[in-house]
Amino acid sequence: MTDTRGLMRLANEAWEALFRAQATLAREFEHCGDWGVFPPREYGVLYALVGAEDGLRITDLIDDVLLTQAGVSRLVARLEKRGLVERLPDPDDGRACRVVLTGEGRDVQRRLGRAHARHVATAMTRALTASQLTTLRDLGKALAAAAPPATSQHTEPDPRNIA
Repeated sequence: MTDTRGLMRLANEAWEALFRAQATLAREFEHCGDWGVFPPREYGVLYALVGAEDGLRITDLIDDVLLTQAGVSRLVARLEKRGLVERLPDPDDGRACRVVLTGEGRDVQRRLGRAHARHVATAMTRALTASQLTTLRDLGKALAAAAPPATSQHTEPDPRNIA
């Protein structure tokens, strides 16, 4: 498909299908998941921090959990109040802090993560083969890698790139 109008239509149909699939699954995971007293967005912060031994800055969390700075700051404050994360001085910038998981935060993330991983696997494999899952994973990574970070200035895409 080389005509611009056809490619634009296809790109929009693909986006709509991807968006609807993500929203449908996210709703299922939120309502049917075993979250206990933890909303999925709070779990998202715990998940983002689990692989960051030195913690993450709030700006790093914004890109990872796809919320605004104010939203991430409120989430971190709630998690800190519950003893699941703590703020430590950033050794590279005296004005900033790094958010790290506490031991209890790691335990909660691990427990919720195991249940969530089982739910995700069930939902994804009821409709997709292993080959399709591999393709979907690779496509998702390619789309994410090509996008500007959430904290960067928004710019309009160059329509000349739609060929």
